[in-house]
Parts: sequence; structure tokens; C-alpha cells
Amino acid sequence: MGAAQVRSFSEIEAAFVEYVQQTVYCTMVTVDRRNRPRARVVQPVWETVDERPVGWLAVFRTPVKAAHLAHNPHTTYAYWHPRQDAVFVDSVSAWVHDRDTKLRAWELYRRNSPPGVGYDPHLYWSAGPDSPDYHLLRIDPWRVQVLRGSDLSSRIWAADPPPQP
Repeated sequence: MGAAQVRSFSEIEAAFVEYVQQTVYCTMVTVDRRNRPRARVVQPVWETVDERPVGWLAVFRTPVKAAHLAHNPHTTYAYWHPRQDAVFVDSVSAWVHDRDTKLRAWELYRRNSPPGVGYDPHLYWSAGPDSPDYHLLRIDPWRVQVLRGSDLSSRIWAADPPPQP
């Protein structure tokens, strides 16, 4: 069974939000300088901006993650639920240094975006959004696939053109 292509993210947005809400955590995959994959579990928050998905990932800037993204900013975020519902987000991830944007993402985490996804970031950065250890990645998807486990139907949205690193 092939995947159905959709023209607008809005055509899969409800399923995207539902599957992200039921799963919450996802696997982030980067590649090293030798193009070997590395996976880690993360919890991005999401919003729709200008009819496109945008993700925000509050993180500690580890040497491995920083080196991987410096070498290749293309990342994949994979959500999987035991009901076999899944979301795959192929994207470009970039460090954000702008204080206003970091504060805005901080608030998205606090308010849960989408509902049920997020947390109080003070749990990790007690000094608040100005903590020197609080770093932020912006996730700009160029391809999103939603897969419904009950019948394995799959729909794919792809940006035209995909973002360039």
C-alpha cells in the first residue's frame, strides 16, 4: 500500500497532533561526521506557522549533538505508539540564540503545545529561560508522514521546496 501525498499540511494536521499527543516523546536522529546515525529520546513542542509545522526543542547543548548538527543539520523525529500510529518528521534543525524566541518557546513548553505535550522547563533549567544551559533548536520540517496503525494508511506532506541548511 502506497502513501498518499497531500498538498497542504492542514490535511494531516489533526492526525499529526493526535499522534504526537498520544506519544509525547519521540526519537531524534542525527548523523555524525562519518554519516552514522545517532538516536536520542526528546520532547519537542509544535505549532503551525504560516500553514507549516514548526517544532521547538529545549535541550542541553551536548558536544555530540552540537557536532552532529554542525556537520549536518538534517534531522528526523520519529513518534511511535503501541497502537502502531506513527509520525515521521524529516527536517532541518538549527540552534536559536534570540532571547525573545527562546522565551516564546519556553512558554510553549509551559502551556503545552499541542495540549498534553510539554512540561515545566524550570524542572531542568531552574534559572529560567536565561539559564546558560538552556538551549533551543528550531525544527523546520520538509516532510511529515503520518501512519495510522489500524489499517496502515499513510499520508505524506512535503514542503515545496524543502528548506536548505
